Amino acid sequence: MHRDQVIAIIDSGVGGLTVAKEVLRQLPHEKILYVGDNARCPYGSKTPEEIRACSFQMIDYVARTPLKALVIACNTATAVVLEEAQAYLPHPVIGVIEPGARAAVRASKTGRIGVIGTETTIRTQAYERALLRIQPELYVRGLACPGFVPLVENHLAQTEEAYRIVKETLQPLLAEELDTLILGCTHYPLLAPLIQEVMGNKVRLINSAEETARELTEQIFPAGSNAGQHPGERIPEPVFVTSGDAEMFRLIAEEWLDRPVTVEHHSLAGSFQP
Repeated sequence: MHRDQVIAIIDSGVGGLTVAKEVLRQLPHEKILYVGDNARCPYGSKTPEEIRACSFQMIDYVARTPLKALVIACNTATAVVLEEAQAYLPHPVIGVIEPGARAAVRASKTGRIGVIGTETTIRTQAYERALLRIQPELYVRGLACPGFVPLVENHLAQTEEAYRIVKETLQPLLAEELDTLILGCTHYPLLAPLIQEVMGNKVRLINSAEETARELTEQIFPAGSNAGQHPGERIPEPVFVTSGDAEMFRLIAEEWLDRPVTVEHHSLAGSFQP
């Protein structure tokens, strides 16, 4: 594949930075374009039609670049548009649900797996279907956590208010005897310390970012090739675009990625008409 091609990562906001961080670690010499639709976040409370329209506005935006692959880092968008996006683009298109499910099945010792996500992700039962395809005898318990994304988007993840909301929201899961919990929204790893404290150390938290980045590598590079390895080449700076507050995005991105970033603003509305 041509070295000028770009790996695009799209998300409803800053949550996909958890995936971007892992892609940057595994494929440091690849050109990365990240687009976050912060102005219309969260997606979890939107209708499937609204999610489709917003998602394809981002897809249309990144498709103007010479794409190598697209990662839909938003669980909600993955649940609603992944198959259509795979048919729409002539490039590898990867979601986060299947990789997360595989990682959870490997991690679980008791077969009792929880999934937390947005209202849409939980309602579609996309994770439950993916998990049961792998291992039909699993016990799966889903829980919608609509209050979590606003905490992350508003840079409140390390506050006492965040702990209170996380603790109250997760109460229904504490009696389920889970040994594994899938963070079924890419925003949720930014709340992982609080989630772990509430759930206890016996529960393994699954962040699908590492598995998603691994699947990306396998799809865009032949087995056994020097995937993403270009000794001596300058490492390209990732490009970050948001439809919302660029300064807020920059603050969160720099904190999560532990590096200075430049963020551009672009209004995505109108790029795609459903």
